[in-house]
Amino acid sequence: MSPESFDEIVTEREFPKQLDLAQVCIYGLSILSAGVFLFLPFFNLLHPSPWQRSIGTIHSFGALLATVLAVYTGHLALPLLRGSAKILPQVRTLAFWATSIGLVAIVTGNLAYMRFNAALEFGGGRAWLKENSPLVPSVLSNYHKFSGLFIFPIGAACTWILWTYGDAILDKQHRVVLSVTCIALMGLMFFAISDLATGFGIAKIRAL
Repeated sequence: MSPESFDEIVTEREFPKQLDLAQVCIYGLSILSAGVFLFLPFFNLLHPSPWQRSIGTIHSFGALLATVLAVYTGHLALPLLRGSAKILPQVRTLAFWATSIGLVAIVTGNLAYMRFNAALEFGGGRAWLKENSPLVPSVLSNYHKFSGLFIFPIGAACTWILWTYGDAILDKQHRVVLSVTCIALMGLMFFAISDLATGFGIAKIRAL
């Protein structure tokens, strides 16, 4: 074997191809970015309020995870609407988990809302906002509250339809049902994103 051939073999083994290196970088950055994003709710653990450390952490983590699942489901709804059969089992599973975790976020959100509605002398966030920023409880807080309530019924209905019809939902005679379900999943994505954004906004102005 010539020295030139040996050097070529060593170089190929030591240094990955450009495509492999780019793929590793893309996956690595994606995983790190997702990890940092999902770590956001745990900043509540540093809050001086014990309510924010407990209920706030659980609620924000549930809301964030439900939003991630709802967004992924909503994005898959478009190719499903076009008739892509191979992603149907994935959409069914994602719709179920987005709805289930969304229900956890709603329940813990109601617990947080009870604390949020406490009187001003007990540190209630709503009373403080009425005194200092009336637009927040009258608009932002109400939108956050009602947009979150759409997540569970829409998700439960879509999940029931997808599991009841099964693969037959892709048949031509069920085209209307498929279209309505996919549009509803996109609506679920919108309500989840807007609910998360307004929730973070309210918490930024006044926590529990």
